[in-house]
Amino acid sequence: MAVAHPQTPNRARAGTYAGLFMVTMATLMYEIALTRIFSVTMWYHFAFVAISVALFGLTVGALLVYLLPNRFTEARVKRDLWLFSLLFGVAVAICIAVQLWIKFVPHFTLGGVASVVATCVLISIPFVLSGVVVSLALTKFPDRVNRLYAADLVGAALGCVILLVAFSMLDGPSLVVGIGAVAAVGAIFFALDLSSRRAVALAGVAVVVLGGVAVFNNEMHSRGDPFLRVRWAKEAEDPKHDYERWNAYSRVTVDGDPELPLPPFSVGLSTETPDGFLVPQLSMLIDSTAGTVLTGYDGDPETTDFLRYDVTNLAHFARNDADVLVIGVGGGRDVLSALEFEQQSVTGVEINADILDITNNVFGDFTGRLDRDPRVDFVRDEARSYLARTDTRYDIIQISLIDTWAATSAGAYALSENSLYTTEAWDEFFASLAPGGILSVSRWYATVESDEPLEMYRTTALAAQALKDRGVENPRDHMLIYRGPPSQFGVSIATLLVSPEPFSVRDVAVMRENTRRLDFTPILTPDDAFTEHFANLTVPEGPGAEVDRFRANISPPTDNQPFFFQMQSLSTLFDRGGGLGDTPVSQPVVVLAMLALTVLGLAFVCIVVPLLLTTKRTAHRGMLPHYGYFAGIGLGFLLIEIAQLQRLSIFLGHPTYALSVVLFSVLLFSGVGSMLTERFVRLDRPVSLVAPLFVLLVVVTAFGFLTPAVIQRFDGATTPMRIAIAVALLMPLGLVMGMPFAIGMRSAASRPNAPTAFLWGINGATSVCASVFGVVIALFLGIAASYWAGCLAYVLAAGSMIVITRRASRVVPAREPAPSEEEPVLQRAPV
Repeated sequence: MAVAHPQTPNRARAGTYAGLFMVTMATLMYEIALTRIFSVTMWYHFAFVAISVALFGLTVGALLVYLLPNRFTEARVKRDLWLFSLLFGVAVAICIAVQLWIKFVPHFTLGGVASVVATCVLISIPFVLSGVVVSLALTKFPDRVNRLYAADLVGAALGCVILLVAFSMLDGPSLVVGIGAVAAVGAIFFALDLSSRRAVALAGVAVVVLGGVAVFNNEMHSRGDPFLRVRWAKEAEDPKHDYERWNAYSRVTVDGDPELPLPPFSVGLSTETPDGFLVPQLSMLIDSTAGTVLTGYDGDPETTDFLRYDVTNLAHFARNDADVLVIGVGGGRDVLSALEFEQQSVTGVEINADILDITNNVFGDFTGRLDRDPRVDFVRDEARSYLARTDTRYDIIQISLIDTWAATSAGAYALSENSLYTTEAWDEFFASLAPGGILSVSRWYATVESDEPLEMYRTTALAAQALKDRGVENPRDHMLIYRGPPSQFGVSIATLLVSPEPFSVRDVAVMRENTRRLDFTPILTPDDAFTEHFANLTVPEGPGAEVDRFRANISPPTDNQPFFFQMQSLSTLFDRGGGLGDTPVSQPVVVLAMLALTVLGLAFVCIVVPLLLTTKRTAHRGMLPHYGYFAGIGLGFLLIEIAQLQRLSIFLGHPTYALSVVLFSVLLFSGVGSMLTERFVRLDRPVSLVAPLFVLLVVVTAFGFLTPAVIQRFDGATTPMRIAIAVALLMPLGLVMGMPFAIGMRSAASRPNAPTAFLWGINGATSVCASVFGVVIALFLGIAASYWAGCLAYVLAAGSMIVITRRASRVVPAREPAPSEEEPVLQRAPV
């Protein structure tokens, strides 16, 4: 957002457009890159906090331009554009280098709070500098503001797309430094417009230095010895890794000695496993904590006989000569298991192309080149989309510890939308099974923090509800659960076998025989239940009554509330009891609370307080409807944007894709909508102010119902098609949501001495708040509730505008006022 001033002799030339284009491109690239970095160093849900911090920083940058008119004068505008774009590029590199050294400790201790505040402040500095550039560009050249705004939006939108490609070429820290070089290129263009050789030279040096550092560090990264790297990951020191690769999905690391045979790594092996098994193994970690194993394999099936003793592989005893689908290939362990049991075929579906490449190519000689086995087929795709498209039916679908306990205990995935653990997903899995087919799902039973099997309770409730939705009368006849022994790490795994058809007497007998032989504990069978909770969750009436008896939230997740790993309920939110304590299901909410308080506090101190202190009290008279209007559009825009982001994370299969697609589409089309208002909004025609808001409410309401229906209809489309559908869903919303800010500012500017800067501050502050509220509402009430809360916020805005126009109709101005120094007009810069 920025302040507009009267026309000046300054003219926007080609360098101004190109410089703004590069700066906004770098801004969006930096924002999205932070979400990827934070997923490694902190937690996944920092993706939403990155949006909050970006909004906060850009708002503060524009506020500086407004509060320091003697510093940001018309005579200095071109030099300031060059200077602050250069500082932005340098700050990006410096701030990421410092941030990587900060040990992020999300606890309510003095050091923990300090680390959270320091992190938020540090990463906001480049956004503040970018906000100054955008503010100056959009306000100091009023005769070319539309074209500059277009350059702003196009640059920002393309930055979302370019980043996805850039991540395939550079590691995370190197890429962020490279983004600083992109911003410095913008400084070169501003320097050309300034006609200063010295400025061009300084910006050129910055481009060379930052670009050189990025390339050199990436080269050192490929050799395993980068000087700029992740130092702390999830509160632990991150060592140098034997192999490391970044992409838009994840950071994947591999460590270990390929020549050193070790006992099989597994937390689900039977106590009856024969001694003497030794196998070469390498550890593969995704985003620091989600682990899998690369198993050395030379083609000799006897070397993998230990897999017959793993609780995750029980389904293979029940179905022989089967067609198997493995969801989440990882290091190929489940694929090897299917081969060990001599199954007819195995298809491995993996959304992360780098994991497939690392397993089959980079370490292919070590893993046995499984992709060359005629029985094996690897597919790079999102599992639900692939199953919706294929006509193949499988005898076994296996999901083993997708999103591992290591990540969950740290809170990494607890707020993540997980599309594999919802009733809609399981209905798709059931439909993809052949007659008598089995869905095998392995989850943690007991963890270091808690002996209560909350994950398995929730998995059981999910299975029972999914069966009930398919018309199954007695879900318990369709389910078998067995637990492995406690491992050396103090944890244990349980495997759920569930089928759309009831298990036969023979199936139950086969499983009884093998689980007794392997010393696995039966948790749930048609005849026995380890606890009454498992029995009550599978009664014919459904799991609802038993779910309500738990303090923790173990209700079956849905696509509307897909937070499988978040089990905090409203009743336990402020209660450390209820079986939660400091368990994996409670800590993420504490982290979210800390982040929310930090962001909201910074917004109040840095945005609201300065505006209160610099705005005359008399200027607030009669402005209450305007305050309600700008608060409504600030809340509505971000609540709906984040709700769509969460919905599309499930639809597109990964939050990084969703973030890029949503930001690209919303930026582009909201900018178009904002510019369209100039063609038909007139202050002497009150209906032209109100009508767009009613159109907005109609469109927002329609897409509130249409979006889930379209997502369900096209869930089997290819990834490019799903991206195109997502853009089509966002285009109308972006167009109408881009109009209210410009309409409100034109209306407010018609009042003598209206505090337009204060209105802008309200909009910025509520936008920051909404970026946090959106996650909280979705977490406890569902994504749809967050979306409709945004709709209600727009209702508030529409009602406020009706009041504003009625009051204004009593005194109709002779003409629309021109902007003046006393009546600044503010325009919204995209985030």
